[in-house]
Amino acid sequence: MAIPAPTEPTWRGAARCRRDNAVHFFPPAHFERKEDKDLREGQARALCRACPVRQECLDYSLAVRELHGIWGGLNELERRRTLRQRVALH
Repeated sequence: MAIPAPTEPTWRGAARCRRDNAVHFFPPAHFERKEDKDLREGQARALCRACPVRQECLDYSLAVRELHGIWGGLNELERRRTLRQRVALH
């Protein structure tokens, strides 16, 4: 079952990942050691936990099948697992 993509992601203006914090949500353009990735993702997840639009962000990323970064507190693999679980329930 496909999740419909929102047409107007108005929640983005309230997201904690905006501006200076955005660096934590996506990998750098160069090689990233596992320890560095874990630290970066941990910082992103901490921001997500306090974000007022976390669920909207996650729903959006699942709807558009976002391939990269931390969205709604989940990384790429976790979002793929979530999608598989949702499909299995329907």
